[in-house]
Amino acid sequence: MSIFRLSLPRPVLAGAAFCASALTLFCASLAPAHAADGAYPDGPIRLVVPATAGGTTDVLARVVAQHMSQAWGVAVIVDNRAGAGGVIGASYVVSSKPDGRTVLIAPSAFGVRSALDRKLPYDPLKDLAGVGLMARSPSFLAVSPALKVKSLAELAAYAKAQPEGVSYGSAGMGSTGHLHAAQFAAVYGFAGVHVPYRGTPEALTDVMQNRVQYAFAPGPNALPLARDGRLVLLGATSAAASKFMPGVPVVNQPGMTDFETDDWFGALVPGATPIAVRQKLSAEIARILALPEVRKRLEDVGAEPQSSTPEQFDALLQRYVATIRTLGEEMQIKLE
Repeated sequence: MSIFRLSLPRPVLAGAAFCASALTLFCASLAPAHAADGAYPDGPIRLVVPATAGGTTDVLARVVAQHMSQAWGVAVIVDNRAGAGGVIGASYVVSSKPDGRTVLIAPSAFGVRSALDRKLPYDPLKDLAGVGLMARSPSFLAVSPALKVKSLAELAAYAKAQPEGVSYGSAGMGSTGHLHAAQFAAVYGFAGVHVPYRGTPEALTDVMQNRVQYAFAPGPNALPLARDGRLVLLGATSAAASKFMPGVPVVNQPGMTDFETDDWFGALVPGATPIAVRQKLSAEIARILALPEVRKRLEDVGAEPQSSTPEQFDALLQRYVATIRTLGEEMQIKLE
């Protein structure tokens, strides 16, 4: 089995301010087809989160919404539309007017679903267009203190000793947590039973109660619970985890070398959205992510702000979908 590594683009932390000169305004008045672009934003903006409240995607959306509303003087609404592994929220954005006022705040699980589900009601690489990367976060392997295991090896030994194996939770079929947990079970050679939930917070609630034995979760979900003693973190998917939780080893035990991929979070809009609108929205998000108070807030919960251009995010998504599709075929994970 091959283990995959996804290289993300280098951070682009400074956002370019958008301003219209008198000449631009004059030209816009002569070209009505482009007037909406120049006026953007000309009304409320809806940030669609395809997951339940309280998760990393939701936290990011609310931070951006607060600062964007203040800067642009328009209402910025966070709209949680969970269900069907993110398909409900993504479908809503796909069917929306391509004017930059309906934005999907997508986790890497969106890319996983795009790769593995061949029956999506939309084409994720054509019907949606990138705005930019927003953040990345290591995932942590979490267990309940009640399980009384203190290392990856102890968890594997415990699982192998159970006649029917152990169960693991995730934010849904085809989520990044599902892939990480299934791969961990396969490499360590024990039976793992997948229990999908509506979101990561719900999965971790059952991990804390030891109803399911482990889960992989992004830092903003896992770290606060671990610091409160309600979860034990046995490993992480990248070395960046040490920045957020010193002492947690990387999941690179024998057989799992290069088990490394951070969860990522980004923004997308309907595919026909003008590039000028995408660029302005991308620049504003980058400006917000570069604010010291925003960086500190996200880093405190285990997410590292990281921005990109729309074109860079489009390219990242294409590479990610291709990589996950190959991994899904190797692990025989199929979504219907």
